[in-house]
Amino acid sequence: MRWSIKPQPLSQEVARLSEALKVAPLIAQLLVQRGISNYEDAKRFFRPQLSDLHDPFLMKDMEKAVMRIEKAIAYEENILIFGDYDVDGTTAVAMVYTYLTEEYANIATYIPDRYREGYGISFQGIDFAADNNVSLIIALDCGIKALDEVAYAQQKHIDFIICDHHLPGESLPGAVAVLDPKRADCNYPYKELCGCGVGFKVLQALAARKGQSVERLVPYLDLVATAIAADIVPMTGENRVLASYGLKVINSAPRTGIKAITQQIKKKELSITDVVFIIAPRINAAGRMEHGQYAVQLLTATEFDDARRFAEEIEQFNLDRKGLDREITAEALQQIKENQEETRYTSVVYDEKWHKGVIGIVASRLTETYYRPTLVFTRSGDKLAASARSVKGFDVYKALESCAEHIEQFGGHKYAAGLTLRSDQYQNFKNQFEKVVSNTIDPKLLVPELHIDAEIGLGQITPKLLRILKQFAPFGPGNMTPVFMARGVQDTGYARGVGEEEKHLKLTLTQKGSRPIGAIGFNLGEKLSLVKTTKGFDSVFSLDENEWNGETTLQLKIRDIR
Repeated sequence: MRWSIKPQPLSQEVARLSEALKVAPLIAQLLVQRGISNYEDAKRFFRPQLSDLHDPFLMKDMEKAVMRIEKAIAYEENILIFGDYDVDGTTAVAMVYTYLTEEYANIATYIPDRYREGYGISFQGIDFAADNNVSLIIALDCGIKALDEVAYAQQKHIDFIICDHHLPGESLPGAVAVLDPKRADCNYPYKELCGCGVGFKVLQALAARKGQSVERLVPYLDLVATAIAADIVPMTGENRVLASYGLKVINSAPRTGIKAITQQIKKKELSITDVVFIIAPRINAAGRMEHGQYAVQLLTATEFDDARRFAEEIEQFNLDRKGLDREITAEALQQIKENQEETRYTSVVYDEKWHKGVIGIVASRLTETYYRPTLVFTRSGDKLAASARSVKGFDVYKALESCAEHIEQFGGHKYAAGLTLRSDQYQNFKNQFEKVVSNTIDPKLLVPELHIDAEIGLGQITPKLLRILKQFAPFGPGNMTPVFMARGVQDTGYARGVGEEEKHLKLTLTQKGSRPIGAIGFNLGEKLSLVKTTKGFDSVFSLDENEWNGETTLQLKIRDIR
């Protein structure tokens, strides 16, 4: 890894904030690095309030959207809630459906089939709406580029309201309302909402028109927090407020479906990290392995027995997904080795038997192994379909644009994308992609970068410091877990490998004049000999807690050693 210490703020700025908040300079430094420079900013950071949420009517087309929904209800029209099959889409559909059906019955949900229809608004979905006399479709987490589909719906006298957060193209669909903070002509103050977050703003606007306060909508925030966590959007601004309140709901009064998932977990309180690794993969597994509608059924269930049945089915989907993930990853790694492609700038692999629902996860796994732009292909009908993943700092979407002559269709963003191409173009594409990446990527981006907030001594680490740092949560992009470096540390002599094949590293560290502190380094087992044979080494870590036999102790979570 490349170790990179973040730019250190001006000492007078840190001193000023330290004095204003009556906190240690280290805490003040971490806050300044996060853009917090005064008492008011700090108050909003540590105590997010629903009053910090923006007026939903600041979003372009919100008035039009609300009026169209109110009209549909007044004239007893049939409404279809349409969403993508991933976590962001299915939580958004469940949220809007649940809110509207509290007072209105003529509402159905629709999640496209990942394999037959693909991503986003589908002609098949519009035909379903027409066959069921639907006159309004509310699309969530998709639709910003669905110009042809929305035009097709207009021919069938179906109106669209689009709620999306992806980058628009040059033209917008001809919908009644297009809600997307990333629209060039939208002056909404916060641009980083997820799809479910945009859906929540619609609920906030509808509630405001009824004279309801935003507090009335808090029970829906378990879904919004789950979407924010799963979609890896910045944990700043409104997302931080919504995630903070949503986590409280998840831990105190979750909806029946989320409760059915979390009951299987022996943990008192879930963090955003737990949502990412425990709740989100299970919801995602429905769309990956079977159909996203299973996730909507789970998240809209009102009877616990029903929710538990759906949760058990989804748990099986998730187990199947894990098995395929391991199997396909092993085959893909073997393919790279057999073709002697370890030294290339890209990883591009293909097998027609690989399951389309897990190729995105496999692409991520390969990126973790070789750390370079990666595409995993499988057969999809008479075409090949791929998921692309990139490394930090490299725009894979732009690289795909440079290979457009070989591609049928593609979409996505800087770090993740999807595409289809004809099978006879696979080798041409693979060669072109390697050429484009090798000519444009900065070689240092092929080594993962480890961002360090501050250099500290082990003597500065106390339970009080950990208590304060825990209040920095929820963590995510824009507010990552603080990472520290300590130089010249030593193990007390008890370092050992732990876990399967001893691939993890268990340590007890000291530094001149400091008391010993326990530490764990996941996947750092190969560093054991370095620890045992070196008098002093540098370590990068975050602060963590270790729960064992009912006791909780402070420990370091080692990220790297050298």
